[in-house]
Parts: sequence; C-alpha cells; structure tokens
Amino acid sequence: MGRCMDTFAKNSGGRIAYAIIIPMVVVVLTSVFGIFSLMHWSARLSDESAEQSQHKLIAGALQLTQNYMVKQQTGVVIWDNAYHVVNDPSPDEDWIYNNMMHWLFQNNGFSKSILVSRDFEVKHIYAQDQTSNWMSQKLLQELDPAISKVRARYITSFQKTPSGLFAFTPKSTDTGRSIAGTGVVSISGEPYLFSAAAVMPQVQSVSPVRHPPAVLISMIPLKGEKLTNISEMTSLKGFISSRPLATQEGTGQFQLQSPRGHNIGVVAWQTNQPGSQMLRRINPFLAFAAFMIAGVVIAVTVFTRLMTKRLARSESNAVYAARHDALSGLPNRSRYHSLLVDTLEESFYKATNSAVVYIDLDHFKDINDTLGHSAGDKVIVAVAQRLRRVIPETGIVARISGDEFAMVIKNCESDEWLEYILDQVQDEISRPIMIGRRELYASLSMGVAIAPRDGNDPDELLRKADIALYDAKANGRSRRSFFEPTMEFQVQSKDRLTRELRLALKNDELDLAYQPQSDTDAKRIVSVEALARWTKEDGTVVTPAQFIPVAEESGLINDLGIWVLNKACAKAHDWPGVIVSVNVSPNQFKHPRFVEKVMGILAANNLPPQRLEIEVTESVFAGRNDSVLQSLRRLKNLGVKVALDDFGSGYSSLSYLRRFPFDTLKIDRDFVSDMNGNPEAEAILVSIIQLGKALGMTIVAEGIETEEQLRFLQANDCSRLQGYYISRPLDETALSAFLDNFHGLGTAGFGADLSYQGRSA
Repeated sequence: MGRCMDTFAKNSGGRIAYAIIIPMVVVVLTSVFGIFSLMHWSARLSDESAEQSQHKLIAGALQLTQNYMVKQQTGVVIWDNAYHVVNDPSPDEDWIYNNMMHWLFQNNGFSKSILVSRDFEVKHIYAQDQTSNWMSQKLLQELDPAISKVRARYITSFQKTPSGLFAFTPKSTDTGRSIAGTGVVSISGEPYLFSAAAVMPQVQSVSPVRHPPAVLISMIPLKGEKLTNISEMTSLKGFISSRPLATQEGTGQFQLQSPRGHNIGVVAWQTNQPGSQMLRRINPFLAFAAFMIAGVVIAVTVFTRLMTKRLARSESNAVYAARHDALSGLPNRSRYHSLLVDTLEESFYKATNSAVVYIDLDHFKDINDTLGHSAGDKVIVAVAQRLRRVIPETGIVARISGDEFAMVIKNCESDEWLEYILDQVQDEISRPIMIGRRELYASLSMGVAIAPRDGNDPDELLRKADIALYDAKANGRSRRSFFEPTMEFQVQSKDRLTRELRLALKNDELDLAYQPQSDTDAKRIVSVEALARWTKEDGTVVTPAQFIPVAEESGLINDLGIWVLNKACAKAHDWPGVIVSVNVSPNQFKHPRFVEKVMGILAANNLPPQRLEIEVTESVFAGRNDSVLQSLRRLKNLGVKVALDDFGSGYSSLSYLRRFPFDTLKIDRDFVSDMNGNPEAEAILVSIIQLGKALGMTIVAEGIETEEQLRFLQANDCSRLQGYYISRPLDETALSAFLDNFHGLGTAGFGADLSYQGRSA
C-alpha cells in the first residue's frame, strides 16, 4: 500500500511536472518559431524597403545631376548677347558655335547640343566629333515634350499689367532663374542626360507681345564620370548603364525613360540587403534569447511593482503641476476657474457677496525689455507672494498668464470694505522690489465684478471683471474700476462699430474726401489731402474721430490705410499735376512689408511716386525708430514725398527734423487758429516757416479760415495753404469741378473769388 502511495505520488508529481513543463516547452518553442518567422519576414521587408530607398537615391542623384546641368547652362542661356543673336533673322552661326555650344563642351563637357528656334525649327546642331547624323526626327520627337514644356512655362511667366504690357514674372525654382526641362534620351542606343533651357535676356522688361523662346538642348552621355558621380552621391557600388538586364539576385535596376515614357535602358547596381545581413548575424543569438525570456518576465514583474509606487507619486505631482503655475506656485487659470465655481456656489447658499478681481501689472513689458526675462520672473514671484500675503485668508489668488493675476475675495461686507482691501493690495505692491541691488517699482490696474450684483455665472463675472480692467487701464492705469453696465455698453458699441467697419471695408462702402492745398499766391491748387469718410446705408455719418481709433485698436487700420492709399492713387489720374497726400498711421509702419505694399499700389495704378505724399506724425517714431526711419528712407528714395504732420504739437519734433530729411512740414492748425492779433503765435509761425525753408522743406499751413490768416501766411512766403477759406473737403465730383473752375483767390491772394469757398463734400 505504501508502494502504491509512492507510485501515486510520483505519478501525480509527474503529471504536475508535465502540466507545467509541457506548456512551457510549447510556449517557448512557439515563441522561438514565431521569432524566427518574424525575423525572416522582417528581413525580406527590409531588403525590399532598402531597394526602394536605393531607387529613390538614384532618382534623386539623377535629378541633382540634371539640375546641376541646368545651372551649368545658365551663363549661356541667360545672356543678352545670346538672346539677341539666336533670335536674329540671320544669326551668326560662328558666334553661336564658339560662345554657346563649343563653350559648353569645353567648360562643362556637353558633347552634343541642339538649338531650336522660336518657330520650333532646328537651327544649329553641335557634336564633339563634328558629326550631325546622330540628329534625327525621332530624337526631336522624343525631346518634343520637354521643349514644349519650357516654351509654355516661358510664355505663362508673362503677366499682363494694367497698362496692357506684359511683365516677365517667372516662379522661382530649384534651378534659380532658368526656365528649363531635363531628362534622358537615347542616341544610337546610348542614354544621354539632357537639359533644355529657354534662351532669355539677363534683364527682363515689359513688352507689348509674348514670344516663345529659342531653346538650347545640351546633352552629355550617361557613362564614365557621370556614372561615377552618381555612384558617389548614392554610395552604391557596381554602377553600370546598359540595356535592360535579366533579373538577378543582389542586383538592382533603375529604368531610364525618355520624355515620352519610352524605356531606353537601365542603371544597374549591386544592392545593399540590410535585412539578410542582419538575419545572418542575429540567428546564433535567437536560441539564447528564447531561454532568457522567462528570466526577463520575472525581472519585469518585480520592476513593475516598484514602478507602480513611483507612478503613484508622479501622478500626484502631475496633478499639482496641471493645476498650478510653475513660476509663482499660484493656481493657474483652469484651477482658478474651478475654485471660482465652488466659491460662487458657496456664496449662493450663504447669501454672501464675492468679488472677482482681474489684475494686470502696468508696463511689465518694460521690465522684460530693459532688465531681461530673469528680472521679470523675479518680479512675478515677488508680486505673487505679496498678493497671497495681503488678501484675507479665505481669498484666492491665481496667475492667469504672463503679467495677469486674478483674485476671489469672499464674504464682501460692502464696497467700502472691498476698496479698503484693494487699497492694501495696491500699497503692498507699490513698495520697492529688490532685484539684486536695483529697486524696481510695480503698479497694478484692477477690474472688479461682484456676485451676485453683476451675476452668478463664473464666465460672465470674469468677462465683466476684464471689461472693468480695460476701463482702469484706459483711464490712466495704476487704479481700479468696478464694473458698471455703461462699460459693457461701450465695449459692445465698440465691438459693433468694429464689425460694421470691417464689413464696410469688405463691401467698399467708405468714401474719400479731398481737401485742396493752394500755392503761396493762392492761384493754383498744387495738392489735395485724402480724408476717409464713412456714411452708413441708413444715412448715419460716422466721424473719423469715431472710427479711426476703433480701426487702430482692432488692427483694421492696416486694411483701411491700404484702401485709402489705393483709392487715392487710382483717382489721382483725374487731376493731372496735383499731388495726392495720404495720412499713414504709426501701426501701418509696423507691418514688415508696408513699403512693398506702397510700391505695389503705385505700380498697379501706374502713378509716379513723385505724385504721392505720405503724411506721418512724430508718434510714428515711438519705440521703432530704426525700422521706421529705414522705411521712410526707402519711400523717399523711391521718389515718394514724406511730410511731418502736426508739427509743433509734440515734444521732440525738432529732433526728428534733424534725424530725417522730410520733404514737407505741416504746421499744426492750432498755431494758425491762435494767430489772429496774437504776436507770440505769429512769431512762432514765422519761425517755423523760416526753419522749414532753411532746411529746404515745403511748408504747409492748415486750418486757414480767414483772409487775414491767408494774407499773413502769404506775406511770410508759406509754400502751401490749406483750410476752409480755400475749400472744405470735397468728394471726387465736387473736387473735379472745383479744379476746373478754380482761378485763384484774386491777385496775389487778395480780393478773392470765393465761389467755391466753404463748399462741403
């Protein structure tokens, strides 16, 4: 019985052993077989992928070689002499031979060349061995698609201008200025690389008609040095060029095709087979790897248990980082929003007031610009610490972005109590902040919305606090504003006006008025100032004082300025000999391509630059002196006149007269209006006129409304006169009539004929 039990135990042990070992053996064998199969499959895919990559390498190397051939042709095909000789009815064949075809052979190895005329006729044939029987109709037919493409690209590169002429504006390509086509053709069974390029002048000009170009086809055999160069570019071995070969193991073939898609040969090479090479190296290790699998699984299990604890800690840190600002340690925007939602729910149930405060650091950008971002970061940290320290313990402070913070102050007893808290905040922030040995001073602008008085929705409260912040910043900064319904009305009105202005610009619903400027004697109108006017469809007149600031703030000033420039230049043709003056906003100069846009408008309207005058105020120089001065100089060098408007209204006009040679100086209208019987104002006017004259500038006086003002300015030789006494701003039709009927304001400007005085646009 004991023996039976032992036998039973052994059998049971054997069954258990088999139950464990057999499945493990099956798993291991299956794994090893699967690994072997996967490796062989991967090796085959790798070999196929490598051969495809080598095909692409060869295609790329051939294309690079052909592009280089195009560049080698450039000196011959883009050449005024060549252009005129080949297009001459009786071309100088010796010149073409020596300076084009033979030169290309001597310098670049092009052993064969063909010159096809504008009429698609073969005019010249060149071969290194002085033969011409290689040139056949069949070869020309093979080249025909490439030649036709070059001719078509050349023709389509001419764009018709508003004047009716054609301007040559080719698209840029990898081969530079050339208009060329490349490919491979077969000559006597041998593949040749060719480049077909249009012969064109170096300096392109406008012309009344478009002619197809003469095309130079230069060829070089695909053998010897060329094959060696391609082999070196691709790092492939065993390069040969031949007729199609039988498929062989380890040999790749790149099919060469003519422009018409005919197979003309192959480039064969010894392929790299990284998959097969890898397989031969790795096979000895696969068996060993199978036995290591079990040990790796155990190690991974232990490692996973350790990593689980680390991941739990990392998750906790990630949650905190996702909710807080990394620099200041304050809650971020998303966390602030969730805390605000909780606070508002709590306040609703407790029937208490809560204040949402939006904060913006005044002129924080100046700190970053002058002391660097490191100093700016230290200021942010200091402000965050002070805000946390000064608000009540139940309050919340968060960093929303950059230099913007937000607070929630709970249980607000009254507006007076809240103002006391905000006074403490401003006093705390106004204390100097030490950055190294430097004392910095910060100030805040704050916008406040109170729940439930201003609403209970968190997004609505944040929006209203932001509106109040905008009001605080607009009224001098370093102050606070509580939200009022009138603020929202102003924001909505401005937004509505912005949308209406954008739509009016899109639909071309604005108009221009033009105020004439006469010469010194008031006998001739020499200039008109273009002024934007806007009348809505319902007849409502929106004054420039209303829509210009809105355009500045919304960024529409760029579109509006370009529209005014374009329309004024277009209408200038109706008033020959009259300069058109256009005001340019400082924001327009911030556009990096403003000068190019002005040049484009002048070209599109065929207006000489000398008939355009750009008016700028000294504020255009603020913050961007170098770039603005550079743009102004570019405009002046083009011939555009540049005027300094409202001279004398700022603080540094004299320094700008020294730094930039303006063409025109416009005296601020306040000097003219204050002139009547005022010796000081008259002395200032005389000084400005003499100063401008000494600097060689044209002097314009604005705001002339009386004959006495006109007489005084004439007596002191003011160059141009502008104001209601001469004419109010006129629309296009009224201005044309005014110019036709204007005979001056009497002899020497006195005893004026005022038939048009006071006319409104």
